[in-house]
Amino acid sequence: MDILRTPSTGQGEPAWASWPDDALLDLPMCDLHLEIRGGFLEQPIAELNRELEERELLFRPHFWLSNEWFTPDGVPGIAVPFYLAHPRLAKLELAQMLEVEGGTTDWCLRILRHEAGHAIENAYKIRRRKVRQQIFGKSSQRYPLYYSPRPYSRSFVHHLDVWYAQSHPDEDFAETFAVWLTPNSAWEERYRGWPVLKKLLYVNGLMKELAGTPPPVTTCEEVDSLPGLKKTLREHYEWKRRHYGVEQQSLYDPDLKRLFSGPLTHADKPKAAVFLNRFRKEVRRKVAAWTGEYQYTIDQVLEGMILRCRELDLRVPVAEEQAKLDFTILLTVHTMNFLRSGRHRVAV
Repeated sequence: MDILRTPSTGQGEPAWASWPDDALLDLPMCDLHLEIRGGFLEQPIAELNRELEERELLFRPHFWLSNEWFTPDGVPGIAVPFYLAHPRLAKLELAQMLEVEGGTTDWCLRILRHEAGHAIENAYKIRRRKVRQQIFGKSSQRYPLYYSPRPYSRSFVHHLDVWYAQSHPDEDFAETFAVWLTPNSAWEERYRGWPVLKKLLYVNGLMKELAGTPPPVTTCEEVDSLPGLKKTLREHYEWKRRHYGVEQQSLYDPDLKRLFSGPLTHADKPKAAVFLNRFRKEVRRKVAAWTGEYQYTIDQVLEGMILRCRELDLRVPVAEEQAKLDFTILLTVHTMNFLRSGRHRVAV
């Protein structure tokens, strides 16, 4: 199920559901008055709880609406983004950010399983265990602003995109837990012979040990809950675009000049800026699929490259299909330099 296709009866609909984007953007987030109950999120949350029950775990995370996905340090619960609570807000998210993170049931469940890995660590204080620290590393390690993943490494599971397990020990544990929890993931067969199997076997043994044991941490704290967010939706998206966007003054020129040619040598060839604009959506979606990055981030990198191609008057000296492939790889490389950091927040 896709939240953008979720039917609405119109009964009890909030007044803002029929507003145009420009009016809706001026609404403070706390005035949305949303609930998780009765909407798109109910099904994936129920499925996550069913999966935990099937593993005989007593732990159940609590959920609340906030401005994005995250699990606060020390809190055994999960914040989910407000736009998943109503189709109108999902459409606004799509218009503002070019995609809706977690907007399908499958995608939402993958993120929920990951966040549940963080939440269960908080609930049972797993990060304090020496064996956990030996296998995954210490949580005290600082989150990097950006990280350089090794796509072919067999020391990490593959669950969320952009090889997220490689960004930090806590993300490594959460990703490993998510793979372990996913029904029919066949992780023993899939990762047979890989070094990461040691991590999966540890999680498997640990969860069997915790089965039937009540969690010692049961706080229902809600960090940055929606009713307390005073920003307007416009302010929220301005911040979000800055956060996931990139600076225009990146050093694209050397790579672009290697791929394309100047006007003196290939004056009769198509202009690179025109060429890139023509297949902009196609390449953006392809790189998003490869990297898992926000299409908005990719589009900002792409915009900067197109701008430089126009200013340098670069031309396309090779066949179109070859140029498409070469540029897609180049865009992927530059996008990977802007991978976002972890989802953790400190509860205060």
